[in-house]
Amino acid sequence: MAFTLETGDLKKLKYFIDYALENPTFLNMPQLQFVKDFVEKFGGTVPPGQFNGGSAGGKCPFGGDAGAKANEPANASVDSEDEKSLSDPESDVELDMEGVIEADSDPAQPMGNYSKKATEEEVEQASELRAQAASAYGQQKFDEAIALYTKAIELSPGNALFHAKRGQAFLKLKKPNACIRDCDMALELNSDLAAGYKFRGRARRLLGDFELAAHDLRQACKLDFDEETDEWLKEVTPNAKKIEQHRVKQERRQAERKIKERQRDQRRARKEQEKHNASSGGSSGEFSPGAPGNVNISDILGVMKDPEVSAAIQDILSNPGNITKYASNPKIYNLIKKIVPGGDVGAAFGQAGEKAGEPSEPKPKKDSADFVDDGLD
Repeated sequence: MAFTLETGDLKKLKYFIDYALENPTFLNMPQLQFVKDFVEKFGGTVPPGQFNGGSAGGKCPFGGDAGAKANEPANASVDSEDEKSLSDPESDVELDMEGVIEADSDPAQPMGNYSKKATEEEVEQASELRAQAASAYGQQKFDEAIALYTKAIELSPGNALFHAKRGQAFLKLKKPNACIRDCDMALELNSDLAAGYKFRGRARRLLGDFELAAHDLRQACKLDFDEETDEWLKEVTPNAKKIEQHRVKQERRQAERKIKERQRDQRRARKEQEKHNASSGGSSGEFSPGAPGNVNISDILGVMKDPEVSAAIQDILSNPGNITKYASNPKIYNLIKKIVPGGDVGAAFGQAGEKAGEPSEPKPKKDSADFVDDGLD
């Protein structure tokens, strides 16, 4: 990065180095960590100890407090606590995690070939397998039930209930991800299948996804209410509400932060504009030299588009005394007010009136065409 050091900058730098040589612990101040790193990078060391500031009273002689935090942005709009809270949506939410289990990571189970159209015989065989699977489930032989449901799915793809019931068996084996995969497929085949929402909601609760679990279980109760689903919903509702309230709080805080940042940027922009105006001797878009500094050329041009105003200005330019004719015209009055220094419209109209009312000097009388001076008295 190229830059130029002026003579004044070099003098300041020398003063800084001289001061650091006399007060080496000065470099232990947090805001001068980058200077300390520079010294140590080239083999130097900075004596340990806290800089007491001497005559500076505990403050950095070059500005800043000795206790200031290192690397803290001068224009930080949100403190570190808010940033951490925004980055972690559940950072300050106390949830009841009892019953949450570790996610399963088994390979995905077979989902069947849905391009295949089952024959009537295959549909009957699939129904028999389903009955066998239900019997195995009732005997708590969950692996056997899963195997039988898988055969039924392969024989008759597209049966949403087969997937939901196999998902239920996966739940019993504490395999919530496998259950969710089956329920997703079941709901893709039949979006009104209450069992798909019920078992997926329970699987999500086991994984600690309480909001999603509550959503699924509520939907299951709407479609086909049963006591077990309602109990599962009551179990996840407290945690789900805590997460929802916290999310709303974070969204509100983020919106407030954006408003504050926008207001800060607007203040900075105004200050920059004021500095620019001060350095240029007036506001941007000034009128022609001699006009007041608060006259904006765009305003003048906008008014001049009015045919009545344009004609009046031409009339005045042709004879300044004609300005008195427009003293009662609000359009011309306001325009003159913008142009006249100090906005002294009365003076402008008065001066013009005086010029218009001044008696003209008597013109020399022309000699009559029939008079000839012959020089005789």
